[in-house]
Amino acid sequence: MNKLSDDDIEKKLLRFPDWEYYENALHGEFEFENFKDCFSAMSRIAFECEALNHHPNWSNTYNVLTISLSTHDADGVTNKDFLLAEAIENIVEPDEE
Repeated sequence: MNKLSDDDIEKKLLRFPDWEYYENALHGEFEFENFKDCFSAMSRIAFECEALNHHPNWSNTYNVLTISLSTHDADGVTNKDFLLAEAIENIVEPDEE
């Protein structure tokens, strides 16, 4: 995977309003109703990470999940980070039908 340019990242971020780009990574913070819901989302995200073979830096404090995405091999953000961000979005904020 090739590292994306800052311009490419900013364009792609238009589709991801819950994410920011700084310090060479994508950053998102998600708040849940309680710890159980947060941990449940983290468990589901973990399966997506394994499927993509791409693992975030993340932490949670009670009901808040903080995630940082970058591709270490590329020393920056790649399309792989955006694929994982999209999967995370689908888990934490599923489309309401």
